[in-house]
Amino acid sequence: MTASLSRRVWLERERAHQERADALTSAHRERASRREKHPVWDFLFTYYSYKPAQLRRWHPGAGVELEEAPERLSWRWYSPGSSEHSAVPDAATFAGEKSELAALIERMLRRTASRPGQFGCFGLHEWAMVYHADEHRHPVPLRLGQAGTDAVVENHDLRCTHFDAFRFFTPEAVPRNRTALTRDDQSLFEQPGCLHAGMDLYKWALKLGPLVPGELLLDAFELARDIRLLDMQAAPYDLSAWDVVPVPIETAEGKAEYVRQQRVFADRGTRLRGELLQAWLGSAHSVALSA
Repeated sequence: MTASLSRRVWLERERAHQERADALTSAHRERASRREKHPVWDFLFTYYSYKPAQLRRWHPGAGVELEEAPERLSWRWYSPGSSEHSAVPDAATFAGEKSELAALIERMLRRTASRPGQFGCFGLHEWAMVYHADEHRHPVPLRLGQAGTDAVVENHDLRCTHFDAFRFFTPEAVPRNRTALTRDDQSLFEQPGCLHAGMDLYKWALKLGPLVPGELLLDAFELARDIRLLDMQAAPYDLSAWDVVPVPIETAEGKAEYVRQQRVFADRGTRLRGELLQAWLGSAHSVALSA
């Protein structure tokens, strides 16, 4: 049975969502107004390239009918509901128009969820991105200097499983990774312990548009934000000018702290992965997608 929300209820939820989204993006918007860069937080809006306005747009999720919502009938992937002027986010329409994307997202979510987490990478992907490099991704000093940073890479086993991190490895670091990753086999290696797989839940949620409840989208954004901080705390950069306290993964204590937080994020990601699939496909079993 399709759930429905009265106009009063869904407008209240929309307002609450917008207030929460505004609070989450206020610091970024203030920095942007001053043209001020931030080496940690800009990533959430540059690498993922979604604007704060997109986070602010609330949707009820697939199959949830909005009563008295004629304005939504012109929105993409909404269909008429059971009553006059009602509108419903339509998973079948999305799958019909975006079949390859729909199949990719489901494949990534399901396959990642089916695997055990791996917790032995220690965030070394960021170190591999500056290994033997004259220029770095962030114009800030390295905590251990270039030689010290290179030595950390050389004294560890690189175990990156995420292609979109691996593709930024320096040429000298690429053969040091345990596995040679490609875009085509990304879904074969993605696993829930990976910080970037957790951050990417935000990307998948936004790509699904109205099929994902706004509250769940912001949960995914908050997870990406929290993971991003650890990602940079464990990186080789000296970010003390931005009050970022390092998690020194070159030490036993730093490794233990990294893994402790990594496991917490993996648990949060696993829960959100299940919620995304349920919100999107839970009431739309007739939508055929490749596994």
